[in-house]
Amino acid sequence: MKPRLDRAINRLEGQIQRLDQTSNRLSERDRAIFAKIVDAYSKHDAQHANAFANELTEIRKTEKIVMNARLALEQITLRLKTVTELGDMVYALGPVIGVLGTVRTAITGVLPDAGRELDQIGMELTGIIGDAGQVTGLSVDFAAPSDDAQRILTEAATIVEQRTKDKLPELPTATDKSRAHT
Repeated sequence: MKPRLDRAINRLEGQIQRLDQTSNRLSERDRAIFAKIVDAYSKHDAQHANAFANELTEIRKTEKIVMNARLALEQITLRLKTVTELGDMVYALGPVIGVLGTVRTAITGVLPDAGRELDQIGMELTGIIGDAGQVTGLSVDFAAPSDDAQRILTEAATIVEQRTKDKLPELPTATDKSRAHT
């Protein structure tokens, strides 16, 4: 089972790299569109500024989804790397599969190929749990997300929120617009 687990870890690390690349592309688009908003405001072209702001809002939503998924996959990978005993494997993989399913659902709309790959990784991990469960006699209930799975997702969301605030400039508000004209 160790080679199967290692293969799943490698596949997850590949998806993390893909998400990093996507995040970098989105960040570049974010900066370019933000510059267009600033330019439109400097030319008092509110119509174009609003159109660019709407586009930037969508890019930032996507960027947040990608960053959330990346952090969750990173935490899953770390958890998988720490599994040492067969019994630990059964209990550690349960929450991981729950998180993986949640991430897959969120990312499929943004990166369908990544969603399919995460689905395959989830099936591989489920197979590992089944095999380990047969050997150890332990079982895992996948029906309800565990507290561990929810904690991983909440932690990832909190980190993403803070990084987003640190990384991305705020969009000008209507109040800012009125101050600029006075």
